[in-house]
Amino acid sequence: MQNARSKIKALTFDVFGTVVDWYSSIVAEGEKLGDTHGIDIDWAQFALKWRAGYGPAMDKVRRGELPWQNIDALHRLILERLLDEFKIVGLSEADKDHLNRGWHRLKPWPDAVSGLKRLRKRYIVATLSNGNIALLTNMAKFAGLPWDCILSAELTRHYKPDPEVYETAAALLGLSPNEVMMVAAHPGDLRASQAVGFQTALVPRPLEYGPSSVREVNAHPSDLVATDFNALANALERNEK
Repeated sequence: MQNARSKIKALTFDVFGTVVDWYSSIVAEGEKLGDTHGIDIDWAQFALKWRAGYGPAMDKVRRGELPWQNIDALHRLILERLLDEFKIVGLSEADKDHLNRGWHRLKPWPDAVSGLKRLRKRYIVATLSNGNIALLTNMAKFAGLPWDCILSAELTRHYKPDPEVYETAAALLGLSPNEVMMVAAHPGDLRASQAVGFQTALVPRPLEYGPSSVREVNAHPSDLVATDFNALANALERNEK
């Protein structure tokens, strides 16, 4: 494994849940909107249902039930359904757009920025997310995420875990798949990247779905498992010695 790791030239990162805390960020966005407009609902459930709609929406595109569209557009489709479900009325188009763009304003996990800065000293660090390029760029500016490069599934008109996303990322970086390590909190993402030749690092985020929904990440045969990005930097530094 040590020889394989010595070939790593780039780390690509899943973003939602792995780099940023979408749950608490979206809850806070909803609560702020609720305070302004007098909307009293369970924003935690709203956030969880918004996220839960993401996978099924992508599957509708894969099945041809919806035309291909970026994640901003899918988030908006899900949002419209949730506004009906939670009986939220009276929001202007600008209000809805601002809430939808809350996904551009997600806060990083406490270790994310410091860990990425350390990793960036030795490797290319890039997003590899279903988030569209505008979303990921705005998020990086908002959260101070020090990416070298923003790669998105949008470039392939596919979504992870389709193999085209990972293959295209390696090609755009000018690297062989085994020179890239996928970093994610989600085993499915790691399995898909591994299938096209990426190395993998599992960084569990047990609080991804909030403190009342702590989830144990299923074991995955990753090349590395680290508790956070600084621990990942430590492990990769040890490998180089």
